[in-house]
Amino acid sequence: MNAFIDTHCHLDAAEFGHNQAEILRDALAAGVSHLVVPAVERANFASVHNLCAQHSACYPAYGIHPMFTGKASPDDLDVLHDYLSRGCAVAVGEIGLDYYIKDYDQVRQEYFFIEQLKLAHEFELPVLLHTRSSVDTVLKHLRQNEVCGGIAHAFSGSPQQADELIKLGFKLGFGGAATYSRATRLRALATTLPLSCIVLETDAPDMRPEFIARGQPNKPEYLPRIAQILADLRGITLARFAEETTTNANAILNLSAPPGTSDMTLLLPPASTQTSVKGD
Repeated sequence: MNAFIDTHCHLDAAEFGHNQAEILRDALAAGVSHLVVPAVERANFASVHNLCAQHSACYPAYGIHPMFTGKASPDDLDVLHDYLSRGCAVAVGEIGLDYYIKDYDQVRQEYFFIEQLKLAHEFELPVLLHTRSSVDTVLKHLRQNEVCGGIAHAFSGSPQQADELIKLGFKLGFGGAATYSRATRLRALATTLPLSCIVLETDAPDMRPEFIARGQPNKPEYLPRIAQILADLRGITLARFAEETTTNANAILNLSAPPGTSDMTLLLPPASTQTSVKGD
């Protein structure tokens, strides 16, 4: 069976209730061997930590999402530092900028983004980037704050922006949005970019693929079907696409090694505390 890595799955999201074990079992049965579970705010650091401590296929990332910076405080950065110091995170994320929604404070977003890039540099961790309507500004800050690469999650920028991210050591995440036949520009990117820079993601429960009924949550078990569509667009076999994207994800996130266990003490919050971020 082909092996796939879901590089962005909000498995702790409230939409999944307390069914994470069942959802994960279905994903593993479909061939998804590893899932990266990014946090989005201080309030769900603990649920991500516990979920990944309980399931060896899940790897945590911790960060403050740009759409949660409005209620974040500098103290949250101290808590983030503590979680990163435990040694079990594979990335800092989900972090970045979101200029799509105009009433979000862009200055505040940039402050938290820069501070989290500094943490990524300190801990020598890659970053999981949110770049909606903000790729150029994200690139500016990446040039000014060196990090060891990462993944541009749900990438939908231009070929030129893709090239600049690749030069900075980033892979580009593609998922359900590219399954829509009307998504011609995104499909062109997924088809023409070097295969060596592409990784797979679901962003579950969001970024629903075209083959899922409206109103139904996305799930990590759908990743192989998403991959098949992308492989067909590129005119290559699913086996090759799976192998290449898995290699790419391992290269940037080092998932071939087990997550750190220096401090995996369970904090025991409710299993599902996150409100998912629409439009990632």
